Amino acid sequence: MPALMLILACALWGLSFPLIKALDGEQRMRLPEASGVFLAVWLQMARFGLAALIMLPFVARERLTRTELKQGAWLAVWCGLGMALQAWGLGHTKASTSAFLTQAYCVFLPLLACLRMRSLPGAKIIIATLLVLAGGAILSGIKPGDLSIGKGEAATLAAAFIFTFQILTLENPKYSGNRGLAVTFAMSAFIAVIYLPLSLLLASEPSQVIRAGGSWPSFGIVLVLAVFCSVGAYGLMNTWQPRLPATEAGLIYTTEPLFTAGFALFLPAILTGIVGQAYANETLNPSLLVGGTLIALANVLMQWKRTPHHSPVT
Repeated sequence: MPALMLILACALWGLSFPLIKALDGEQRMRLPEASGVFLAVWLQMARFGLAALIMLPFVARERLTRTELKQGAWLAVWCGLGMALQAWGLGHTKASTSAFLTQAYCVFLPLLACLRMRSLPGAKIIIATLLVLAGGAILSGIKPGDLSIGKGEAATLAAAFIFTFQILTLENPKYSGNRGLAVTFAMSAFIAVIYLPLSLLLASEPSQVIRAGGSWPSFGIVLVLAVFCSVGAYGLMNTWQPRLPATEAGLIYTTEPLFTAGFALFLPAILTGIVGQAYANETLNPSLLVGGTLIALANVLMQWKRTPHHSPVT
């Protein structure tokens, strides 16, 4: 059950990529003076701020505990900083390279686990990690000559390393009694608080923060992102990931590009009619089939005769 819930979270995250691309096109058409950095920062503030408002009635009945607030704050730091570095790095490297390098956390996780346990990773983890890296490289269309480390690539690797600590924060046993929804609310609220002043700082004028969401298409897309990709996906992650080893969870998260590719086959055409901006569907290709198969095999391998993870979470 935990693995299936995390796969569902990946499916919801996969939905976010075509939505964000459509939103970016709609906003750039309405606000040509807005910088790409401002729009990226504004989206995090709006998306997670709206998510916190949606969750507020459900968590207001019981006061958040100190450990839930603390875990939410740490998750906000890792998630917020990681997404900022990833967005900045994407502006200085190819999207395919960014997508591939972001999966480096599936390498960082077993390495950190080995350092902590002072032992070598098992053969199953090594094989599964290699399958994921090969699948990710094929999906992204990466060639050996493409992997030169510039500032964009370095920033993306740093983001992947930071995402590793986001995953490890959920495995920390001192947070074992925390409620998933309460932690997700705290995380979302903290991210919104972090990004609000940055949005105001990067806006060409204060009213731009309001105007960025000042159309029905933009508000509708942000609402969908808040409900499904923030409340839904992070709620599932924060609730169910503590019931799996962090290394295994990290490999499951690499299925996200498969769902993204699946949604990209049909969703862009639907969004074109909503945002009034041309956005073509992608097509099924051998890279998707081969790369997706390798990533799927890696996750099947990790689930094959898996030893139960005795988590203190109830």
